[in-house]
Amino acid sequence: MRIEHNLQNLFIIKNILNMKKLIILTLILSSVELLAQKPVFKEDLSNAIFPKGVWTCKDGVFTASEDQAIWSSKIYEDFVLTLEFKNADGTNSGVILYCNDIHDWIPNSIEVQIADDHSEQWGNGSKYSQCGAVFGHVAPLKSTVKKPGEWNTMKITAIDRNVRVEVNGELISTMAMRQWTSATINPDGSEIPSWLSKPAALLPNYGHIGFQGKHAGAPIFFRNIMIEEL
Repeated sequence: MRIEHNLQNLFIIKNILNMKKLIILTLILSSVELLAQKPVFKEDLSNAIFPKGVWTCKDGVFTASEDQAIWSSKIYEDFVLTLEFKNADGTNSGVILYCNDIHDWIPNSIEVQIADDHSEQWGNGSKYSQCGAVFGHVAPLKSTVKKPGEWNTMKITAIDRNVRVEVNGELISTMAMRQWTSATINPDGSEIPSWLSKPAALLPNYGHIGFQGKHAGAPIFFRNIMIEEL
């Protein structure tokens, strides 16, 4: 009995030690991931490209007074982008990827849509322009965006023309850009808006990252815009 009791104690101690090792490893991996993340923009916007006076940053929150995008001065290829955004009533905005022409960005990039799905205008509109969609190309699986005034999280993974979008911790859309060989019809048979005049398959897998400003008359707010290059 005594030997059996000692073996049980040894088994318990071994499990505790293994659990501690797992916790330590998890903490180390989390720390490495956090260290790998870097802010896309400095708070003084000195590393951003945007029309003078349009974008501001106060207490870590970025917003625009006009419908003008803000761009990373750096070119990114494979990355994981995380951010928080807050809509107003009727917000329609977006995160722009793989952009190689910031002066004519709409046909020369991929846009991950941000929208106030709780509004009648966007909530009852095209699925391809709702929050988390790859605008004009991929409809979201569901709507998880919070009501105006509440902060949301978004995670975008972009690797070799493969885009994955999560909103508030749930997978919302994916796009393998190589499948979009047409500029008029999506692989699911739906029509592509005419202003997206370049097949996504022809876009390069690198470019500026941008954020759309005060589009459709409603503001958008961003904070904690972080990127991990892969």
